[in-house]
Amino acid sequence: MSIHKGPGFNEWLRTELKARGMPQRQLARKAGVDHSTISRLVQHGRTPSLATATKLARALGHQGDVSQYVASVATTTVNPTARVEYALCADALLGATEVRQVMQYYLALRADRLSQGASRPQVRATRLLPEPRDVRGPRQRHK
Repeated sequence: MSIHKGPGFNEWLRTELKARGMPQRQLARKAGVDHSTISRLVQHGRTPSLATATKLARALGHQGDVSQYVASVATTTVNPTARVEYALCADALLGATEVRQVMQYYLALRADRLSQGASRPQVRATRLLPEPRDVRGPRQRHK
């Protein structure tokens, strides 16, 4: 966890929009993000969620590892769960719903550990995760 030196996200986003001559509403449509979200990011210097930053970076043409773009932008808060969220978002086998479900479970487990005062939480589940679905179909027995 570190705080990066560089422009704030709002400055970076403003520069990207200006360089492309792209209005905020066009970026909103292209990224699938509400226009008011982009407006708040640009005008008020808010720090976006990792998912929103990823959508914006991809809509602006940054198709590579989006973490390099997000990491190059200064943040005002240190989010210890961002790397987990980013890793889940980068997994092509997980959809947005699955990422959200895993993050909710992770955050609940983390909050539980922090409320217990654990400085270095032990890794153990409080409940079992559902079994993964077998997409291969039923097993056939060979004779």
